[in-house]
Amino acid sequence: MSQFRWLAVAALVVCAAVGPVTASAIATQSAPAPLNSAQAGLDKPIPDERTLDEPTPDEPTPGTTEIAAVHPNPVADGDRGEFVVLVVPSNTSLAGYRLTDGDGTLAPANATVGGRIALSPDPAAARNLTDRQVVAANGSIALANGGERLRLRRGNETVAAARYREAPEGEIGRYDARGAITWEPLGTTDRPVVTARGGTAQAFVLPDAPGIAIEAIRDADRRVLVAGYTFASRRVATALERAADRGVTVRVLLEGDPVDGISRRQADILDSLAAANVTVDLLGGPYSRYAFHHAKYAVVDDRAVVLTENWKPSGTGGHSNRGWGVVVSQSRTVSALVDTFEADADWRGARPWRQVRQGRTFRRTTAANGSYPANFNSERAPVNRTSLLVAPDNAGRAVEATLDNATESIDVIQMSIDGPDQRFLRATVRAARRGVAVRILLSSAWYVEEENRRLVDRLRERSEREDLPLEAKLVDPEGSFEKVHAKGVVVDGDEVILGSLNWNGESIRQNREVMLRLAGERVGSYYESVFEADWSDGGDPNRHLPVGIAAAVLGCVVIAVLVARRIDFGEDVGVDPR
Repeated sequence: MSQFRWLAVAALVVCAAVGPVTASAIATQSAPAPLNSAQAGLDKPIPDERTLDEPTPDEPTPGTTEIAAVHPNPVADGDRGEFVVLVVPSNTSLAGYRLTDGDGTLAPANATVGGRIALSPDPAAARNLTDRQVVAANGSIALANGGERLRLRRGNETVAAARYREAPEGEIGRYDARGAITWEPLGTTDRPVVTARGGTAQAFVLPDAPGIAIEAIRDADRRVLVAGYTFASRRVATALERAADRGVTVRVLLEGDPVDGISRRQADILDSLAAANVTVDLLGGPYSRYAFHHAKYAVVDDRAVVLTENWKPSGTGGHSNRGWGVVVSQSRTVSALVDTFEADADWRGARPWRQVRQGRTFRRTTAANGSYPANFNSERAPVNRTSLLVAPDNAGRAVEATLDNATESIDVIQMSIDGPDQRFLRATVRAARRGVAVRILLSSAWYVEEENRRLVDRLRERSEREDLPLEAKLVDPEGSFEKVHAKGVVVDGDEVILGSLNWNGESIRQNREVMLRLAGERVGSYYESVFEADWSDGGDPNRHLPVGIAAAVLGCVVIAVLVARRIDFGEDVGVDPR
């Protein structure tokens, strides 16, 4: 035996002297103190919340009249269907009102109205663009795409005024209380955060528990509404087809123009679904309201399944990704998710699959087929509150407020984060400056590894420079999964946010995204245990060792390997903050 091998054996013998790593040794480590009621989320304010029982801010201040919005540049020849949204008090007679741009005038039809109305010289076309009451108007105004100054007059009195510049095609400009205008795609929803109290949640993670989502669909009696970015799961498709065959209403809503295109596998599956009388619609085209329909959820009868993963073998199939998911049945949450689905699927931007596929070519792909251990079973846990968050409507404010309310810890798992100035990342740094312990776990997949390493290095430098309780690293799956695709946060150990929202600006401002915020000690503990395992060793909770013992064993192994194999250190590829 060579001298190097003798030295390796000697190193391992020395390590053995550290003592065996036993269950009793692990058990003697100090346990965390039990959570009190404040830590369990019972006493925390709910940020940015409005429930379904509360009125929406759709009515004008009593006695006021406003120009609320303009749509000067429809996606139509000759801008057919342009309109101006007015807000008027109840029982207002429009006789005597005139809308003018200084050159021409629009006179609304003589009608008695109240609330928000759309005034248009082409009411038939405008009714296809808005769900507001449309009032016909006669006159010579043509809302200029390059900008206008508008005044609403009653007799000789100007009762409201507004202006705009450079109207983007297909967008509506909404005025705030100061008269500033914000442009957004026509038809964009403005949904509140909807919160339900009490009940339970079935928490699960992938690839460990791939059966949860499909089992829910197999049990459907009345309806299945599936929303996704992409769809390439033959197993899920078969479950949907069988549900449709037994009379269940089945609808599928997907993104029509994913970044990498539609795969041949997805096209074949969507053909099969459509042939089985499943309604399959894809969002996109000139009437698209969002950059991408990136949401990943399903409503099955009176339950909702919310996921971080796509409906494909690598995601819900359990053959690749670390993902988070949950099943809830609080009626308020489920109803709000149904409303979101219908608002998107019934919008004119949703096109039938048979129409979308005409003239398209589809890329060839291979399906993930990895096999991974089931380290974490699903768990049914009580929850104090369940909140539905959607982007771009309310999720940005709600997630940031949740991070800003953190008092003890924030644990983040993301595929990647859009740079050090990303909105939510700034909130975690603010939390660290308050003394909150922050950990950020990012994917080590080849397509994001380089940028994630750069971000980890920058966060490590900031942590060292400001002496912050902030750590960041790339995940090492250790055979428990292939790559991180989860988008999850655990705050103070008892509040969880999971869903489709990536930590980048486009997801927050431009995409349709769906998340759930769950408050409760047990549900928080479930996802926290998964995070802890992934942070420590890639997902196997049985491999998690006490820090002192793990360090000793690791040091011994490193000595043995280096001596036996005479490996030289190259570039520093470590990602743990030092």
